[in-house]
Amino acid sequence: QVQLVESGGGLVQAGGSLRLSCAASGRTFSSYAMGWFRQTPGKEREFVAAISGSGGITYYPNSVTGRFTISRDNAKNTVYLQMNSLKAEDTAVYYCAAVARRPSSDWNEYDYWGQGTQVTVSS
Repeated sequence: QVQLVESGGGLVQAGGSLRLSCAASGRTFSSYAMGWFRQTPGKEREFVAAISGSGGITYYPNSVTGRFTISRDNAKNTVYLQMNSLKAEDTAVYYCAAVARRPSSDWNEYDYWGQGTQVTVSS
């Protein structure tokens, strides 16, 4: 069982930056690939970033490539999402998730989810 707690969301102006954190419980954090997803009301959950257990492999969709960076610190059981050059369309609730397999862009494959943190970008 893995418990995930996100933090770092908030209100930021367009062009600004935020760093989200996701703290995980458990002693096997490095065996899980981690992902970040986001969701706005009435829309499907959208893939934002994923990282392998070792941190050596990362994936991003085109919409955030070059602006967002996912990283992890396995000693601290934490995964991060650095978001730069934020746009109004990045406004959403951001979720982190864990999967005991290779990283994936498909939210259906993830086993554990955090409660989400709100990111609001004002234009």
